[in-house]
Amino acid sequence: MTTTSELLASARAMLAGVPKEGLGEERSSRWRGERIVRVGEAWHIGVLLLTDDRALATAEILRAADPGRRGYTAESARARAARRQLALRGGFDEGDVVHVGWSVIDVDAVDAGGSSGPVASIDGIPQVRWSKSGAYMPLEAYLRERIDLMRNL
Repeated sequence: MTTTSELLASARAMLAGVPKEGLGEERSSRWRGERIVRVGEAWHIGVLLLTDDRALATAEILRAADPGRRGYTAESARARAARRQLALRGGFDEGDVVHVGWSVIDVDAVDAGGSSGPVASIDGIPQVRWSKSGAYMPLEAYLRERIDLMRNL
């Protein structure tokens, strides 16, 4: 039996040399205002973010950008542009991919037979739910497939 911890350690080794993406957190201060600042980096593997020592569940993904002067037909487009600008204001470079709102996955809980975020142990086999409405699939196959895609791009 392979544990979630072992699978993630193996994935980290396979990802050596593959570029990471930025992890951001929202910050607010009286002097600097609202912004999204860099708090680390991770490999983006579908619904998972893998750092050197943690596994995280993805949430909002954006690309840092200046909104410029554009007309928006939808208020949601205006809100997305404002979020991208917050990442620029927080120190990300134009075009950087930023992950915000991620949550830590408790790998020890999964290894103990439980679940955390999109990862669960089902019948002793680490599984991942690749979408909220999707079924679980073996984590080992999921990681292998996603990492192969990342390494061949």
